[in-house]
Amino acid sequence: MVGNRLVLLTMVVLAGCGGERDGGAAGNGSTRDMQRPAVDASAPMNDRPSKAASAKQAPKVVAKPAAKPVSRMLAAGTAISAKFDAGINSRTHKAGEKLTGTVSSDVKDRSGRVVIPAGSKVYITIAAIHESERKSDKTGKLVLTPTKVEIGGRSYPLTGSASALDRTLKDRKTNAGDLAKVGVGVGAGALLGTAVSGGSTKGAVIGGIAGGAVGTQRAVETQDRDVVVPVGSRLKVTLRAPFRRSI
Repeated sequence: MVGNRLVLLTMVVLAGCGGERDGGAAGNGSTRDMQRPAVDASAPMNDRPSKAASAKQAPKVVAKPAAKPVSRMLAAGTAISAKFDAGINSRTHKAGEKLTGTVSSDVKDRSGRVVIPAGSKVYITIAAIHESERKSDKTGKLVLTPTKVEIGGRSYPLTGSASALDRTLKDRKTNAGDLAKVGVGVGAGALLGTAVSGGSTKGAVIGGIAGGAVGTQRAVETQDRDVVVPVGSRLKVTLRAPFRRSI
């Protein structure tokens, strides 16, 4: 019996010693974990790709070659339809004055491509202008010269002629020149009447009346009439040389 008790007591002591060793190891491990520095999860990451990696990832930009300008041409004889931006009157306008017109419809080349678009500005100079001085003159004198056309803010020279298709003649009021024509007729008639009647006053009166009629008719025949071009009326420009435009 005594031997059995000793064996049992020895086993209990050994079991107790083993439990203390395990508990101490566990305690030591727990202490070490609590002493580790805490990690700040809110701190920003400093992850940056290397320069070599960035160079590989950046797409290469290939410069496109500049487009070559395309030239379009209108042949000599091409007509440009436009409208006057302001009117003309031979009583107020003089040679050398500048005028403008607005192109009324697209002007295309032989391939149907637009060379001068509608809305472009045509610049014109009055080369000569003069009223009509005879009834037989139905037009008066008006010579226009186109100088350039402006397209999209860029100017191109023009070589050609210009015509005012709707110009008219307007009678002027009787002026000193017309009265002088009547006076010359009266004086000539009076002298002729005096000579025919042998110097009598009656002949002079009759001759003066006849001469006045002749003078009046002459004044009518030679009455000045102004060349008038209404604002917005038709303007035709005809090219005398090829016109080129780069697009």
